[in-house]
Amino acid sequence: MSTSSIVSVANQVMWNRLISVVEEQATALVRTAFSTSVREAGDLSAGVYDLEGRMLAQAVTGTPGHVNAMAETVAHFMRIIGTDNMYEGDVYITNDPWMGTGHLHDITVVTPSFHRGVHVGYFGCTAHVVDIGGRGFGADGNSVYEEGLAIPIMKFAERGKVDLSFVNIVRHNVREADQVVGDIYALATCNEIGQRRLSDMLDEFGLDDLTTVAEFILEHSYRATVERIAALPRESMTNSMMIDGFDTPVNLQVRLDIEEDHIKANFAGTSGVDKKGINVPAVYTRAYACYALKCALAPEVPNNAASLAPFRVTSPEGSILNAPHPAPVALRHVIGHMIPDVVFGALDKCIERLVPAEGASSLCNFQVSLRPRSDGNAPPEATRAEVLMFNSGGSGARPTLDGLNATAFPSGVMTMPIEATEHTGPIIVWRKELRPDSGGVGEFRGGLGQYMEVGAQAGHEFDFSAMCDRVDHPARGRAGGGKGAPTTIGTDDGTAMRGKGRQPVRPGAKVMLAFPGGAGYGSPKSRDRAAVLKDVRGGYVSKEAAMRDYGLSEDELAGQ
Repeated sequence: MSTSSIVSVANQVMWNRLISVVEEQATALVRTAFSTSVREAGDLSAGVYDLEGRMLAQAVTGTPGHVNAMAETVAHFMRIIGTDNMYEGDVYITNDPWMGTGHLHDITVVTPSFHRGVHVGYFGCTAHVVDIGGRGFGADGNSVYEEGLAIPIMKFAERGKVDLSFVNIVRHNVREADQVVGDIYALATCNEIGQRRLSDMLDEFGLDDLTTVAEFILEHSYRATVERIAALPRESMTNSMMIDGFDTPVNLQVRLDIEEDHIKANFAGTSGVDKKGINVPAVYTRAYACYALKCALAPEVPNNAASLAPFRVTSPEGSILNAPHPAPVALRHVIGHMIPDVVFGALDKCIERLVPAEGASSLCNFQVSLRPRSDGNAPPEATRAEVLMFNSGGSGARPTLDGLNATAFPSGVMTMPIEATEHTGPIIVWRKELRPDSGGVGEFRGGLGQYMEVGAQAGHEFDFSAMCDRVDHPARGRAGGGKGAPTTIGTDDGTAMRGKGRQPVRPGAKVMLAFPGGAGYGSPKSRDRAAVLKDVRGGYVSKEAAMRDYGLSEDELAGQ
């Protein structure tokens, strides 16, 4: 084997090691975090960066909205803190939506990495905290100032000494102080774990810094991604999708231009800034547009600054996908998670049978603000609590496979277990099960949504902050596939509730939720009859739907 081949193999081994380092970094965050959104749902990210602030590797554990947005964040820390003001033992922090990951509930922590006293790079991580003050998590704010405590880019610790005045300010501005402060320390700790493992790696391979491996990673990632793009036809495609919005529907529109060595995604024509907190900072738009293009065209290339560089995303300032400060942005994910569906719809016009049908896409989250009953029927032990729960509808069917049931795509976060949720406050989840017949019909069926019923323990009442979409605009099928079922929310007395916003619930009532299904792919006439019978046996599809939508006879369904 030639010397160059040996060097290439060594660099590949170090690249894989870096990915392992950041995966351990993320695992440490999951294991030490206080909030269920991090510990149970995995709403986090972790990554390592070179001295120029370029992301070299990301953890597999995490969300694209965090990781891809965080790819831009380290440069802001370098500019504002100043590299000449960075010391070993420093830890930096922010939740700036326009420099971080899009809303105040995501806290990003960056730590400069030193090896044998020399600055060699950075570790960064992000986590969603259960509360950040203000109105509470929801779409009701009219500006970002109402949405919670804003943390500018600053030092959380300098030379190993934590700024306790900052910690005190946080404690006095959030409802769940122990959880939020605990998560900040967990973020700092996971970066420290990454730093230790990186130093071990550099010692093992006899390296003084990351320069050599960084150039190898970035060069190979960029070249591999550009090769995928170069193989595509030089075409321009457009697509649009209407979604619920807050009070009025929102139109998302994109134009893709495939060039020889890059793809441009322009969201001109998209609706303007909304008065409520569903707006998206441009950094988050870029994160999910790049994710969609990379998933479709170069999924096997590891995610880093170079593999993202060929995807050039723009959106007009003042649009809902490029909302300027101080627009309210708390639920930027509800709109942002729809971006891949819009991009996929454009790609489908150029490359057939590549991308899935539309799915539920945005998370079906809710936050419950519990308190002792105000009518005098509260026992002494009744408490206040903020309980956030992540939930998912169905994903869209794929060109050769059914959609996934109750699975978060594109965010990738996990559904929170009932037991963990009920442990965090006086909430009761009475029901949580798959929703039959919610997946869109097709040759390949859309993934199922879920049913949920939620209430409070005796002696408590609560407000319910809904964060859902697909109420009036369900997921659309592709290539003849049917729509997924829409979202419905209401109380157990039949009163309908809005898909977004904080809403009071009468004492003793339950909130009844039906989360949306993913859409189908291909004509239902082409679906394998054995697959339909299997769905009927599994309870995914009712006998009535099998007869109505797939043309099965009573004789075929007998005994199922």
